[in-house]
Amino acid sequence: MRIGQLAQLVGVETQTIRFYEKQGLLPPPDRQENGYRIYTEKHGERLAFIRHCRILGLSLAEIHELQSFQDDPHQPCNAINALLDDHISHMRSQITALQALEKQLVSLRASCNNNREVDACGVLAGISEGSLHQQ
Repeated sequence: MRIGQLAQLVGVETQTIRFYEKQGLLPPPDRQENGYRIYTEKHGERLAFIRHCRILGLSLAEIHELQSFQDDPHQPCNAINALLDDHISHMRSQITALQALEKQLVSLRASCNNNREVDACGVLAGISEGSLHQQ
C-alpha cells in the first residue's frame, strides 16, 4: 500500500509517517521504480502501536525502547514494567502540577467580576502581580 493508504488505515497524517520513519520508529519501506514508498501490513501494525503509545503519553524514546523489546520477545518484561512505572510517576507529577495550575487560574478568575472595566480587572492585576513575584 502507498503512504496515503497507510495514513488513512491508521488514522494519521502522511507527515507523521515520514516523521516516524526519520526517527527510526518505522522501518524504511521498499520503493517502487517510480520512487513511491510501498508499505506492508507490518508497517500498519507498527504505526498503530506507535499511535497508541502516543495516546498513552509515551515519549518517542520510550516507544523506541518498547519496540526493541518487541523485536526481542524472549526477554523478561521487568524492564518494560520499570519503564511504565517511571512513566506513571512522571504522569502523576504532571497531574499534580496541572492541579496547582488549575487552583491558580480559579483564584485569578474569582478576583474579577464581569461588571468591571479592563483597567480594574482583577485577572490582569493578578497576572501582573504574579509576574513581578517570579522575576
